[in-house]
Amino acid sequence: MPSVLFVCSANQCRSPLAEVILRQLVAGEAPEETWRVASAGTWAIPGLPATDYSQQEARRRGLDLSRHLSQPASCDLLAEFNLVLTMEKQHQHELQTACPAQAGKVHRLSEAVGGEFDIDDPHGGPQAGYRSLGETLASLLEDGLPAIRGLATAGRRPDGA
Repeated sequence: MPSVLFVCSANQCRSPLAEVILRQLVAGEAPEETWRVASAGTWAIPGLPATDYSQQEARRRGLDLSRHLSQPASCDLLAEFNLVLTMEKQHQHELQTACPAQAGKVHRLSEAVGGEFDIDDPHGGPQAGYRSLGETLASLLEDGLPAIRGLATAGRRPDGA
């Protein structure tokens, strides 16, 4: 079963939105391809909801973040997934350092799909920043779905190793 954990800082904006967008993209796949998709944060306080603007962006896309509750990214949680996709290089470094046994499956989202950039945190900014985030995530996940599928199924690295 393919499994992906998205990780950002607080698990209230970027990673929850990526989680529901990917779930929507893979929802129609065959039952044998059922995906496990979740999100967490490197500095997350457990039990906080997604931000209002993240929830609004999800609703604009026909998605629901109303039941989302933040959770910290622990080594035990990472071990449950074939692929861990971070929003920033700093998140990737923190997780690889803290969880060396899981380091090989931790990648920055943009790198996993052929890019090399951080996905900015819109927290505290205007609603337009969340719309831009939604567009960026949807584009990366749609275009990168074949690569993500391969990594999430086999746990392979983006460079094919």
